[in-house]
Amino acid sequence: MLNLLHVVTLYNRIKEDPSADFVPRTIMFGGKSAPAYHIAKLMIKLTNSIADIVNYDPDCEGKLKLLFLSNYNVSLAELIIPATDLSEQISTAGTEASGTGNMKFSLNGALTIGTLDGANVEIREEVGDDNIYIFGLTTAEVEDLQASGYDPMNYYNANKELKKVIDMIAGGYFSPFQEDLFKPLTDSLLYHDKYLLFADYQSYVKCQDRVSRDYLKRDEWIKKSIINVANMGKFSSDRTIKEYAKDIWKVNSVKVD
Repeated sequence: MLNLLHVVTLYNRIKEDPSADFVPRTIMFGGKSAPAYHIAKLMIKLTNSIADIVNYDPDCEGKLKLLFLSNYNVSLAELIIPATDLSEQISTAGTEASGTGNMKFSLNGALTIGTLDGANVEIREEVGDDNIYIFGLTTAEVEDLQASGYDPMNYYNANKELKKVIDMIAGGYFSPFQEDLFKPLTDSLLYHDKYLLFADYQSYVKCQDRVSRDYLKRDEWIKKSIINVANMGKFSSDRTIKEYAKDIWKVNSVKVD
């Protein structure tokens, strides 16, 4: 959802000044929902509805494109992962929602934008702070904010870009034939959001702006990419199996002639 809010933020910036310099982006989503998971299904619908507006707006031609990849699977991943420049690993810190996918992207040369969550922490340790894009609250900060009382309305009212994005989604800009279609999504963000999405929004957008600036420095970007590939050895399945054999299964390796 945070990624989607950023897409609409970029769309609004283009519409406000179509002649301004803009680093082109093609943003791809892939995911599935259980049949009864209403909010997740609504997010998939929102992704496609935003794409219907963005992809056919002449102001966005050559600047912004949004794709939802239906039936995401290994065959699609084999094409997408090697072609990706930026891997989005943006789960709320402490939810441990970033797993092996970010390792695959990094191994194939994509740079990671993410929170300090899950395997992002280990990737940062291997590639260094300069070769990964970290934003948002830490796990401790998430816990502190939850304990002190998180009020999304404070962030909504304080950030003009965020407020405009939420008002557009809630007001039917992306669902003109059913204006209140996405109201459950925006209501959940405004009143019941346990993931503190609004608290991370500004940090995420600023980090994405830095990504765009850095992407134009081609030599530096390629260097960062190579450093990512070169430092992914820790995540090899060979190492993992050796550690399982030694520490969990308590078995010795057998030499194969």
